[in-house]
Amino acid sequence: MIPWPLRACGILVTVRLPRSAAPPGTALLARGDDPPGTPRWPQAPFLRHGAWALLARGDDPPGTPRWPQAPFLRHGAWALLALAALLAAGCGSSARAPPGQPRDPGSPAARPAATPSAGTVSTGHPPAAEGHAARPTVRQLITVTAAAYGDTYAVLDAYGRTSHGWQRVFGPWTARLGRNGFAPPGGKREGDGRTPSGSFSIPFFFGAGPNPGFRFQYRQIRSYDFWDDDPGSPRYNEWVDSRYASPGNSPEPMDVSAYDDGMVIGYNTARTPGLGSAIFLHLNIGIATAGCVTLPPGELLPLLRWLNPARSPRIRMGVR
Repeated sequence: MIPWPLRACGILVTVRLPRSAAPPGTALLARGDDPPGTPRWPQAPFLRHGAWALLARGDDPPGTPRWPQAPFLRHGAWALLALAALLAAGCGSSARAPPGQPRDPGSPAARPAATPSAGTVSTGHPPAAEGHAARPTVRQLITVTAAAYGDTYAVLDAYGRTSHGWQRVFGPWTARLGRNGFAPPGGKREGDGRTPSGSFSIPFFFGAGPNPGFRFQYRQIRSYDFWDDDPGSPRYNEWVDSRYASPGNSPEPMDVSAYDDGMVIGYNTARTPGLGSAIFLHLNIGIATAGCVTLPPGELLPLLRWLNPARSPRIRMGVR
């Protein structure tokens, strides 16, 4: 008895073969390495590739009747033909998408539900989780561009997509970078004082007071809020409420004047230990940063108020 599961259809087809169905040598036909002169079944590709594999189950001695005289035809051919029809049709609309891929990329299943532990806020879904869903069209873009990797100053521009193409909305403005400038793409490491290069999402905003008119998800900073920058911590590269969870060794305090207004840059959302953490766009306090990008308040606040999650904004940073 050969069970043939059709998981896409929710059907289990079972074909019962008599022992006299075929000789052992027919198994060669199931492997796609048939020698020259092997008989073919040109009218049905399924039978060329699948049915002979079933026939190879027999262990009859030489002299057993061969196709088409085999008793198998009398008992099982119709089952095989029905099975061939099902496979050829692909079960129509009943087929399920492969595991992890929703039928509709825009459906809620395209974005797995986040399950952060109590007292933590993640930088966003890891790329591996997002990769199955089509990325929405970017309609707002921030660019931060430096002339060389060692530069600690960059030019920031913000663009909106219109029916006539990209239009600059803000900038060019001077932004500060990490104290060691930009890291090459993929080169950012924890504690190196460099700003990562690449194109990143914008998970959420934060600030010292109530939301001042931002459209993004907003988190108000309290004295017990920290960013975990310890590569050995299970909450690495997450916002942690220290009342409920440990933020690791020497965490980044969020209750500082530079973070009175800011946004999280979705760098290292997979939270890979050692690749860097706590990358923000925030208020400039007159010095280079440990890896963030900063602007004066008169430029930062209008930019943050303009950004709209419905327009799928991103920030692109690096050397031109």
